[in-house]
Amino acid sequence: MPSCVPIKELRDTAAFDELVASSPSPIIVTKNGYDRFVCVKSADFNRWEQADARARLLERIVISERERTEGSGADAFEATASLRAKYGL
Repeated sequence: MPSCVPIKELRDTAAFDELVASSPSPIIVTKNGYDRFVCVKSADFNRWEQADARARLLERIVISERERTEGSGADAFEATASLRAKYGL
């Protein structure tokens, strides 16, 4: 579960850095009781970015496979040849 800290705790940067580094979950920084932003370790953020990119790639692969099985996709070589013939390239 993420930890919540008030924004005034950012004044002591060394302590805040240690809190973020030692926390197993994101740190939510609040102002006047409302969420303002979230701090995470850079390694965690990089892992989340890679997981998001992997999920988007897998989603595109699933769409491509569905198009291929339905026959609605086109072969890249055939598409290139038809474009060259159409535009005289």
